[in-house]
Amino acid sequence: MTDKLTVSVLGTGIMGAAMARNLARAGHDVRAWNRTRAKAEPLTADGITVADTPADAVRDADVVLTMLYDGPAALETMREAAPALRAGAAWAQSTTAGIEAIGDLAAFAREHDLVFFDAPVLGTRQPAEEGRLTVLAAGPEAGRPVVAPVFDAVGARTVWTGEDGGAGSATRLKLVANSWVIAATAAAGEVLALSRSLDVDPDAFFALIEGGPLDMGYLRAKAGLVLEGRLSPPQFAVATAAKDARLIVEAGRRSGVRLDVAAASAERLERAAAQGHADEDMAAAYFASFEEDA
Repeated sequence: MTDKLTVSVLGTGIMGAAMARNLARAGHDVRAWNRTRAKAEPLTADGITVADTPADAVRDADVVLTMLYDGPAALETMREAAPALRAGAAWAQSTTAGIEAIGDLAAFAREHDLVFFDAPVLGTRQPAEEGRLTVLAAGPEAGRPVVAPVFDAVGARTVWTGEDGGAGSATRLKLVANSWVIAATAAAGEVLALSRSLDVDPDAFFALIEGGPLDMGYLRAKAGLVLEGRLSPPQFAVATAAKDARLIVEAGRRSGVRLDVAAASAERLERAAAQGHADEDMAAAYFASFEEDA
């Protein structure tokens, strides 16, 4: 590879760790940081340098990639990194931050002379590990050759949504996509819960819809995680899905749209988290249908 970059990955949870590994496999010099260092330490086996602070991680970086819990966490981390940020470096902001937060992040980028890319990703643990994410990206065309090798390393395709990352067009598309993912997951859980309560074999339902317009691979995949007890490690955790659902509800509210399904899904996910399922796959929202775990 001729275009070797120094890439800083801030946040090494489910998605960030996988993205860091794929960047290293693509031949880039990768430095990683995580608030809990122990969670980042396994990355050293992949030739990734684990830094003690965000500033240590971003020093001399060509591209900074943030994959943190939410917008405020991304902004706080970048403020910690600020003394070592290189003017003119690209910032690929992949945290699902929400519409309001993306403006604050873009403002920080302007203040520190960073080339800002709104770049959330669509996908879960497995496609992240396989480098098959879909990158939704908005940012200046002139700066895209710098971030393209990064997006190519972590994703199967990049969907460009605009030239102004601060306008949040990529984030808005991500929220729309996640609204469907969350609604479909909630529906899958309720189908299983209702089947159980009515003494209906779930396989009878799947046989009924097989091959027709009501059939869906995603429904079967999420239902399978529940039925087969494969909720850990999560593809997309309950706690993170609850956060995203709230961002979706707020985005609708700001635009004068009432999103009843998203609001109910957020409550459902939060109830599952309170029952002890926060770190399991979002399909564990199934348990929110019962007073106690099924």
